[in-house]
Amino acid sequence: MRYCIIGSGGREHAISWRLLSDGSAEEVYVLPGNGGIADEFRVNLKIDDFEGMAKFCSEKKIDMVVVGPEVPLSAGITDYLMERGIRTFGPSKRAAMLEGSKLFAKKIMRAYGVPTGDYREFDSRDGLLRHIDSAKVFPMVIKLDGLAAGKGVGIPESREDARAFVDSMVRDGRRVFVEEYLEGEEASVLGICDGDTVLPLVAAQDHKRIFDGDRGPNTGGMGAYAPAPVMTAEVLERVRREVLVPTIEGMKKEGIPFRGILYAGVIVKGDDLRVLEFNARFGDPETQVILPLLENRLGDLFNAAVDGTLAKCTIRFSRKSAITVVMASGGYPGEYEKGKPIKGLEAVPEGALVFHAGTERRDGSCYTAGGRVLNITATGKDLAEARERAYNAVGGISFEGAFFRRDIGHRALK
Repeated sequence: MRYCIIGSGGREHAISWRLLSDGSAEEVYVLPGNGGIADEFRVNLKIDDFEGMAKFCSEKKIDMVVVGPEVPLSAGITDYLMERGIRTFGPSKRAAMLEGSKLFAKKIMRAYGVPTGDYREFDSRDGLLRHIDSAKVFPMVIKLDGLAAGKGVGIPESREDARAFVDSMVRDGRRVFVEEYLEGEEASVLGICDGDTVLPLVAAQDHKRIFDGDRGPNTGGMGAYAPAPVMTAEVLERVRREVLVPTIEGMKKEGIPFRGILYAGVIVKGDDLRVLEFNARFGDPETQVILPLLENRLGDLFNAAVDGTLAKCTIRFSRKSAITVVMASGGYPGEYEKGKPIKGLEAVPEGALVFHAGTERRDGSCYTAGGRVLNITATGKDLAEARERAYNAVGGISFEGAFFRRDIGHRALK
């Protein structure tokens, strides 16, 4: 089969690698791709050029499109391509509202009994500020509705911090809500769905904060590992039964069947399990540790999801562990420079993989082109072995200003 992957990050490189390495695909094109994708399989189109995508898929006789990022999903890329006879893995525009509108997701969870934190919606800045001024308990969680590139959530620890977040992020008329602050350990549980059936993937845990010890500002993710010990077999079954299944069934009852990847960000404390948020696509960098552990052919799962036959599938994962370490540009998640030559990619040790994210290739050499530059991934018989292999590989790769966390997996290993 010929696949086209939409996106340019480490997630899309990992999906492409998996489809090719497990025999699912003869050819995989990535649109627009990055420096880790061979030139002949990179497609120089913007992810909002739906017409150009459809034309390319028709000319290349693409058998299936797989959508990586949330923005084209929320803009309706799946509907657009499917209406033109191009098989596409990813939820419809309406179904992608589970990520595109946090309030929509909250209302679905409330309507169908999915455990989540209490919340209160505000339709004006003044109302929100009055609530902040009268609040007795901090920290509080303030969430902007809609896609916000990972910057739509504030967790201020004081009244002054809360007001500062509102001043910088909330314009009048923006839908926003305050959510109950929940304590516990977070994990990411992704399920592949065909509208009726949902099959959970191995649980992962990512590291959002920029600095060791989970300090500093949030990022798109500085690393991840799987499986996450907090998500035992019993807890994972609870997530399937109490979160994924009722959400899929609820969406079907609403006339919005969900097909694609339903990503539940959950928090666990003792016996208490709640959903923090939903995403409507593969996570990044979680995908980079989930796919190396998958024992099924990924293409078989994609086709079953599109065809509505997932109930016939049994999903299998290796008993190994996987870890990925993000090498970022100096200054990320703030301002950073691009165009730095990357050295050491030709000598990655056995047992490690490099998934490119913010890179570009010029004249046969690779250069930095983004904030999160590379995902160095390794597997091992346990997390300690996988971690050692990953950091050993990181040590052989360099570029000016390179930065990475040195404690990925610390919660599981402490």
